[in-house]
Amino acid sequence: MSRLREEMRIIPWAAWLVAILAYLGFGIFFATFVLQQEPGPAGWPVWVKILAAVCVPLPIAIYILVIGYVYGDAKRRGMRYVLWTLLAIFVPNAIGIILYFILRDPLLVPCRACGTPARGSFAYCPKCGAALAVACPSCRRSVELGWSHCAYCGAKLT
Repeated sequence: MSRLREEMRIIPWAAWLVAILAYLGFGIFFATFVLQQEPGPAGWPVWVKILAAVCVPLPIAIYILVIGYVYGDAKRRGMRYVLWTLLAIFVPNAIGIILYFILRDPLLVPCRACGTPARGSFAYCPKCGAALAVACPSCRRSVELGWSHCAYCGAKLT
């Protein structure tokens, strides 16, 4: 449960505010104008009208919160957050949101020396120059533990 709360904190407060206002506004509009139409919904029982007024605006609020999550998560990962937010909003059928989750970068890792966030593929901190990962002695690119040779220059790793 704490993981869900951590992820929900990524959504900016402005997105929460817009989602709540859109939910309330669309719910009031739906209950006031749509459910009062003759010959259809006006004859429905009261509990069905209340259920419809509560459930119909819910997808809109969830969509706004997902867009807020894309904004906050892209910012957290050091990506172009405005571009990804606009793609999530304007590419139809939620394809922009799906593309974001497929193509998003990994989380930034903090430098052990200065705490500056850096990409996981960096071998050295861009601020203080401290080593973030094991580096090839020949080309200085980051390598993974267990490699016997560098994948970039072919040098033997010790």
